[in-house]
Amino acid sequence: MVITTDIKPAECELKTLPSFNVNLLGRRISCMTAPAIVEAIHKACIEGRQITVANYNVHSFNLSMQLPWFYEFLQSSDISHCDGLGILYALRFMGMDISIHYRASYTLLMPKLLEHCNQNGLAVFFLGSRPHYLQAALERLRTTYPNIPLAGHDGYFSTQDPYQNEAVIEQINRAKTQVLVVGMGMPVQENWIRLNRNRLTVNAILPGGAIVDRLAGVVPNCPTFLSNMGLEWLYRLYREPKRLSARYLLGNPAFALQVALAKYCTPSAAGLDIQPVKALST
Repeated sequence: MVITTDIKPAECELKTLPSFNVNLLGRRISCMTAPAIVEAIHKACIEGRQITVANYNVHSFNLSMQLPWFYEFLQSSDISHCDGLGILYALRFMGMDISIHYRASYTLLMPKLLEHCNQNGLAVFFLGSRPHYLQAALERLRTTYPNIPLAGHDGYFSTQDPYQNEAVIEQINRAKTQVLVVGMGMPVQENWIRLNRNRLTVNAILPGGAIVDRLAGVVPNCPTFLSNMGLEWLYRLYREPKRLSARYLLGNPAFALQVALAKYCTPSAAGLDIQPVKALST
């Protein structure tokens, strides 16, 4: 399997790609296509289990180096899929031939997940963003996916206030949510999931970043040709330079340096240990 620039294979081709975990600098990364992730979520819903579907991109990888609890959250998640070409390029730099189709960014994953939920009537709850952005996103989604029982709550509540936090959890559970998407930004959303997932009666929990703003049309998706070239970070930096300058201009070189040091200076830490994905094998 070799990285290419074609990201539109036939659905049957995607289904033939195996799912596996690979260890990169002590980080367990789930190499799964978007359809495979949707399948794992569907299986959890059918079997009445709860899974956490986290994601690795350069930013989350860097955060896992800085925040011990964030590292533990990613390690404890049932799936930690590739949410950017940076991770796939790092795996290839370490000597692994891997298809670009293992990139499962939310631009690719969310439409497939929503379509699947629409076909199967799975209940989806969005948590995050500003109240009017959330309502705009829900209105658009109800038009496009009329068979999804949709609900949501904005992200403007105090997670430190036990009463406000409990009210949100009760609303999610009352909605009989099966798929919960938490879009509070990284790492706030991961911390909220970490602290509250044991009290949620949902089947799949996904940290979603700015997904609500994207679904509302507030934040545009990166042009496909830039995304295919691995330059989505540059597009986002152009759109939001003040907020994202440190993340990309400092974070990207720091990530590249970490990978290079692991390969050339501490090769024993650079091994790629391949294991099955437990969310599929349960």
